[in-house]
Amino acid sequence: MYNNSILIADDDELVLESLSDSLMYAGYRTTAADSVSGALDLLEKQNFDVVVTDLRLGLDSGFDILRYCKKRRPETAIIVISGYGTAELALQAIREGAFDFLVKPILDNELLLTIHRAAEKKKLAENSESIKIFPDGEWVVGKNDKMQRAFDVVQTIANAQTPVLITGERGVGKSTIARAIHRLSSRKDKPFIEIPCGALSESVLEKELFGYVTDESSLRIGKIQQANGGTILLDEISTISPALQVKLLRLLQDSQFEPAGSSSPISADVRVILAANENLYCAVQDGRFRQDLYYRISVINIDVPPLRERVDDIPLLAQFFLRQTCQQTRRAVVGFSDAAMSALTSYRWQGNVRELQNAVERAVLLGKSDIVTLEDLPNTVRTKPAPTQAILSNSAAANNETNASPVPDPSSIRLLKDALEEPERKIILDALRAFQWNRIETAAALGINRTTLYKKMKRLNLEEPGCFGF
Repeated sequence: MYNNSILIADDDELVLESLSDSLMYAGYRTTAADSVSGALDLLEKQNFDVVVTDLRLGLDSGFDILRYCKKRRPETAIIVISGYGTAELALQAIREGAFDFLVKPILDNELLLTIHRAAEKKKLAENSESIKIFPDGEWVVGKNDKMQRAFDVVQTIANAQTPVLITGERGVGKSTIARAIHRLSSRKDKPFIEIPCGALSESVLEKELFGYVTDESSLRIGKIQQANGGTILLDEISTISPALQVKLLRLLQDSQFEPAGSSSPISADVRVILAANENLYCAVQDGRFRQDLYYRISVINIDVPPLRERVDDIPLLAQFFLRQTCQQTRRAVVGFSDAAMSALTSYRWQGNVRELQNAVERAVLLGKSDIVTLEDLPNTVRTKPAPTQAILSNSAAANNETNASPVPDPSSIRLLKDALEEPERKIILDALRAFQWNRIETAAALGINRTTLYKKMKRLNLEEPGCFGF
């Protein structure tokens, strides 16, 4: 049962009765109105998830209902129906806020599909207090506290000149956050340029960033000058050479730089955003990254958590990407089956948000029904990994090899506690690595409680690495 409340407004008694019966049979709660005034009275008294209104109700217009809802009930989805459907009327209805425009005679499946989509949209809107959608609707963030704090920072520092360091694993959306900062700033009408530092050699990157003097002594401007007045994103910043780190530090401190092959300084008005998928402090300790540059760029650090740490956001993100893909491909897919959503929320998403988006796009394009089913998802998502089973299987194999070996010399026998310590350490270490050192998941997978795991880790001298990728 869908249990959504639907208001149907139509001055044709037969249409009203037919639509009501069809929707009630499908599990919706319906209320009927045969006039605009009757519909508006009902809307004054109660909330409806969806309103289905005829365009003409006697001498009145369904647009009056549409405009009322847009002003007073913006959370309600409006579906306009008409026996006089034209492209102009449909376009006007959509422009004024209608969810969809259907032409009579209306097929039951068509109406049910449209209402289902409208109800899904409302369900997403009900979470709007904990959802932020970036400028141009490019990305959405849900309920996770870390993400909420990150995007509060984005809005706060958008107009500052201070450099911003965005850290996080590959695919978490660092580039999208950088674009959001740009679009929320006063620089939004100027260029936004992204440079993948890790993909370019030192000499090529220097010329690409700062420009260079040609053999004919003319100047080829670089991306920094092209981004003048706007924003430049330097991705994988930890990969740049020490020499380029010096030039970048000068740019940040003095807003000046020299093109390759030139000693003449050039001034630049550009907001610099930097992204890294590793711990830059560790890179400083290793001598790969300048300490003074690190402190200059880490004044504002936005750390983006991996998707596996924000599981409660997966349904919201999946639905967002589904609607986005449907709009781009003109497909009519309204949601996910329970099995599909369970698989999405159980999967660990090593590729993070980018991998989730790709999986949803694939499901929409290859699916054959109006919902995404488990079979539409990639094999990697459908098949839940069982790293602990593999670990235990390897240990069992080792035991089998031991059983098949010759009888040992009595003098080689060790204390049982000492003999078991090494395989126990390996099993626990393999499990910790399989679950990215998440101790709660590791303990559950090994069938022990968390306190026991902590004690064993301490006894076996197992410590989480201090310097590792975010």
